Amino acid sequence: MRLPMTTGVGSALLAVSMAVGMAAWPASAAELPKALAHAAEAYERAQIEGDAAALERLMAPDFVLVGGDGSRTGKTAHIAEFTDPKLDLQPVVVREAVEQVWPDGAALGGTVDLVGAYDGKPFRQTLRYIDVWRWRDGRWQVVYGQATRVPPQP
Repeated sequence: MRLPMTTGVGSALLAVSMAVGMAAWPASAAELPKALAHAAEAYERAQIEGDAAALERLMAPDFVLVGGDGSRTGKTAHIAEFTDPKLDLQPVVVREAVEQVWPDGAALGGTVDLVGAYDGKPFRQTLRYIDVWRWRDGRWQVVYGQATRVPPQP
C-alpha cells in the first residue's frame, strides 16, 4: 500500500496482508490453507517490523506493487521502504476482507486504517489493497500488490 506523499515516506509503501499478534485478520482467515495463512501473517509482520530477511523470502523476485496513482515499485525498493528506520507502523485490522484461493494462487486483501509515524510525524490513512500470492517452489510468495488510498470522509 502507499502512504501519501505528504508523509515524507516516498512514492510507495505497504502491500498489507495481516499478521498474528500484529494485526487482526477476519475470522474466515482460519479457512485459508495453513501454509498460505502463515505466509500472509509472516508477510504483514515483516512489513510492520521492517524485517528485510523475511520480506526477501516472502516476496517473489518479480514482485510489483502498483499504487493508486499507477506508479510501480519493485521488490528491492519496497523492502527498502519498510526497513527505513524513520518509519514506525502500528498494527492494523483488516475490514471488508477479500479472500480468493485457487490451487496455485490467491488474492488476499481488504480495507485497513494505516497509522504510524515517519521521521516523528504522525500519519493516518485508510487504504484498500489486494495482494496476489503464488505457490511456487514449494512455498507461497506474494507476486503482486495494489493499493488505493480511500479519501477522508467528510
